Amino acid sequence: MAQSVNVTGSVMDPVTHKPLVGAAITVKGQTSGTVTDNNGKFSLPTNRKGPLTLRISMVGFEPQTVSITDSSQPLMIHLNPSTSELDEVVVGASRVEERLVRAPVTIEKMDARTIRETPSATFYEGINNLKGVDMVTSGLTYRQINTRGFASTGNSRFLQLIDGVDNQPAGFGFSVGNMFGLSDLDAESVELVPGAASALYGPAAFNGALLMTSKDPFTYQGLSVQAKVGVNHLGDPNTGAAIYNDHAIRYAKAFNNKFAFKLNASYMWGLDWFATDYTDVNQSTPSEQRGAQNPARNALNIYGDEVVRTLTGPGQVSRTGYIEKDLTDYNVYSLKLNGALHYRITPKLEAIYSYNFAKGTANYTGSNRFSVNGFSLIQHRVELRGKQFFVRWYSNAEDSHDSFNTRSLGQQINRTWVRDLNGNVVTPDKADDTWFARYTAAYGGTIPNVSGNDQTAARNFADQGRLLPGTAEYEAQKQRLITVQGLAGAGILSQTSMWHADGQYNLTSALNNVAEVLVGGNYRQYSLFTNGTLFDDKGGRILYYEYGAFAQISKSLLADKLKLTVSGRYDKNQNFAGYFTPRASAVFSATDRHHFRASYQTGFRNPTPSDQFIKLNVGPITILGGAPSNSAGMNVYENSYTAASVNQFGAGFGADVNKVGPQQAVMNNKDKLQKSNVPYIAPERVNSFEIGYRGILSSNLSVDANYYYGVYNNFILNTVVLRPQSPVLGSDGKPNPAAAQDILSGRVQAFQLYSNAPDKVSAQGATLGLMYRTSGGYQIGANGTWSSFDIRNADPNNIAAFNTPRLKSNVTIGHRNIAPNIGFNVAWHWQESFDWVGSFNALIPGRVPAYHLLDAQVNYRIPSIKTVLKLGANNVTNQYVVQSYGSPAVGGLYYVSLVFDQGLK
Repeated sequence: MAQSVNVTGSVMDPVTHKPLVGAAITVKGQTSGTVTDNNGKFSLPTNRKGPLTLRISMVGFEPQTVSITDSSQPLMIHLNPSTSELDEVVVGASRVEERLVRAPVTIEKMDARTIRETPSATFYEGINNLKGVDMVTSGLTYRQINTRGFASTGNSRFLQLIDGVDNQPAGFGFSVGNMFGLSDLDAESVELVPGAASALYGPAAFNGALLMTSKDPFTYQGLSVQAKVGVNHLGDPNTGAAIYNDHAIRYAKAFNNKFAFKLNASYMWGLDWFATDYTDVNQSTPSEQRGAQNPARNALNIYGDEVVRTLTGPGQVSRTGYIEKDLTDYNVYSLKLNGALHYRITPKLEAIYSYNFAKGTANYTGSNRFSVNGFSLIQHRVELRGKQFFVRWYSNAEDSHDSFNTRSLGQQINRTWVRDLNGNVVTPDKADDTWFARYTAAYGGTIPNVSGNDQTAARNFADQGRLLPGTAEYEAQKQRLITVQGLAGAGILSQTSMWHADGQYNLTSALNNVAEVLVGGNYRQYSLFTNGTLFDDKGGRILYYEYGAFAQISKSLLADKLKLTVSGRYDKNQNFAGYFTPRASAVFSATDRHHFRASYQTGFRNPTPSDQFIKLNVGPITILGGAPSNSAGMNVYENSYTAASVNQFGAGFGADVNKVGPQQAVMNNKDKLQKSNVPYIAPERVNSFEIGYRGILSSNLSVDANYYYGVYNNFILNTVVLRPQSPVLGSDGKPNPAAAQDILSGRVQAFQLYSNAPDKVSAQGATLGLMYRTSGGYQIGANGTWSSFDIRNADPNNIAAFNTPRLKSNVTIGHRNIAPNIGFNVAWHWQESFDWVGSFNALIPGRVPAYHLLDAQVNYRIPSIKTVLKLGANNVTNQYVVQSYGSPAVGGLYYVSLVFDQGLK
């Protein structure tokens, strides 16, 4: 066994002659490394014999390579200040290390220091200050990130990885923000790759990828503790000021540079933002008649009032609903536990095992407002990693048995107390009919002591016995219905899981560096289980798989001024045909300061598990996922009429029946019926072109500019068909009169099918980012994004909502040492107003007003106790802003934190 050698030294700034804290030292050709401590010193044990080559790097300084033959003497290393932070290294753009300036596509990065100094309350919220980013907040513990348009509150078009692991709960089909992610103490870096990245990262990277990396226990050792306390809801009329807590601890230790472990725990809790938009969104009521006095009022964040009838006399009337804050629990939390073991089998080969447990609550805006209550996610990861390859296996298992649908909860509570005219409480299946009958009777003046022709009096009579929030009976019914899963209650069950294996190998050395060649692949298995509450899985789990493989070749030409890269990936899902996604790029470096890039990229998105396998009978309609196996034997795709043609047939029959009789009216109008031709669901697709420039315009000024143009098609959508009992076509190939008669007789079932639209649309956009460093040490950044959507000739009903502001911008200013041990950072974000379209409001556009946010922090470093004191605020001006229609208004959060770090990295 080789004898261990300990290399020690210091890293200094040659200009200020001060130690550099957090500089990274690695041994060339090995996985070993460390960082400098608070005094700029380092100690690096290695088992390698003979001369060593060290690489020393730090953000803001030019990297340096040092060869040593005598490890007994401490080293003194000086790093020269870099002309630009663009000199740093990234991985996400090509899956291999490369200089940021030579990345083939635009890419943004937050390093450990940027993460530590973000003015936002968490590093994840700070991602919103990167150019091109759209962040949508549904609650205190739930945020969604997107790039390049088509945003949603559940974004299945954007990939999020932590240490290479997809941290989405498989049942959701998208990542739940950072609810199950990294704590601030363990986050080392964040890389954002906007735009289609499927050629390297597979189907989920349709709109881009967010790659987060945790801290290596070999490099970042010791104890770190964070205590953060804050306050929100200042000036909120719905509640008083509320306390916010976010605490974390991390400990890592390495032994002889062979074995290392780390442990992480974090716990955040606070009072969530309230959704209190009571705008009347009933489209059947003229806009000037909508509002609190509308008998058919359907308020956005009141639930139960969606149940509406047209009554003889009073006209259209809705049931009295319950406001969201009386249905959900706004006391939210997020618990994250993590442990990892790292063992260096050889200096070039490392084995890793990690375990993650996360549990929390959130209020999420989807097709309804959901309470993600006590939802847990367990992850295991095993990885073998060398300098040229990695092999990885991981699993995600979710458990959601206490979550619930607040809209369903309001409707179901409304069905527990309704009385008939004799004063007896009726069963839930008769509650709605009975309530409307009481209303009609009261309005008609047939109830003693109740004024007729009075909407308010009729409502008060119909509401007699209504359960009132805060009463024991209301709370008892609420808690009971939360535990009832399926259509009779509001509970949601999902115990879905997945496991994933992937690997990658860099063949460059094996090919004598003729070209840089990278190959890789993956296999994923899904296991769905909702016990029949969402999928047809009462008889057992639904299993399906997908796999993919990719290859990438890069070649430098013209004395390394031109770098050409070609990538290709093939993916196959069990339920769909295979799909090939190519990518090609060129980077031309005119000088070391000026770099031009161009690329062609493709992307696709597989349907989520719900898109494929939902099978939910909600009475008048059955919601049916589009995987072929999901509708096997149901004769829906094969034997159904389009809903539009059924409506036309019904209107024609109604106009003729009194003139020619029922039989002839059927024959006169049956040919208006159209057999549906709905394809089974398939992946969405995008082709994108991008050009860009990164440059260092002076020793203090750097710039990144980018333009893209993308063409999208095959958007996943819902379409309604009706299946009669008889064959839809007769022997003559025309609509069957018997099937038409089935429609009139009610012998028909409606289905909402998941399918795709062939329509094509395009989107284009541009970003510009500037970074300027003054001679006095100030860093000033500014970026702007322009986004444009062209529907072309497409049917608006066949297109996913763009949900993206046309213009947005960010400005940051900071100084890391404005006074001894004092730094600050300020970030300002602005975006234009835009229309938000989502299923929560039945795909009816809702306006998101323009807003701006100001985040700020000032920090004081106390080196003697290795502690940083930070005072900061999200949304300093405490403007209550809505980021998606129907979601809560988000106000200011003001906090103070203490972070102890044994290495003060």
